[in-house]
Amino acid sequence: MSEFSEHVKLLRKQQKLVQSTVAEALSISLRQYQRYEKGEQEPTIQGLILLADFFGVSIDYLVGRTDQP
Repeated sequence: MSEFSEHVKLLRKQQKLVQSTVAEALSISLRQYQRYEKGEQEPTIQGLILLADFFGVSIDYLVGRTDQP
């Protein structure tokens, strides 16, 4: 599993959210979001921006360039 997928899953669990809630907030399918968490797919740049804004973290944190959210 990539750092991206680990961080996304950790952030979701820390905020006590279910996958469908995050997918809906990002306007993507549940299956697409599940692929992110499983490391099967990575988002576009726009998707990274949406995820970072949604979780209130930096893109660098999402992609594993820093351990500081």
